[in-house]
Amino acid sequence: MAKAQKKYTGSSVFNTTPDAIQRKKYCRFKKNGIKYIDYKDANFLLKFVNDQGKILPRRLTGTSLKFQRKISQAVKRARHIAVLPFTGDMIK
Repeated sequence: MAKAQKKYTGSSVFNTTPDAIQRKKYCRFKKNGIKYIDYKDANFLLKFVNDQGKILPRRLTGTSLKFQRKISQAVKRARHIAVLPFTGDMIK
């Protein structure tokens, strides 16, 4: 009797977690009905930057393109008015 061959899905090369554990990403702005992102709210914007101060990509946060652009603009404005630092080792 022949063994059933496992199909290559392509995602197992870079993904080490099983498919059952992964949760589907969603845009939190669309889900919660948020239409405006306040650039003066540093605590909220810190959720979208990493420890080095870089803006997290959509593929990690699940944010839609429209709101990713708004987040990017808000983080840049916050940096400009010195609410958020441009760089830093331990922002969080």
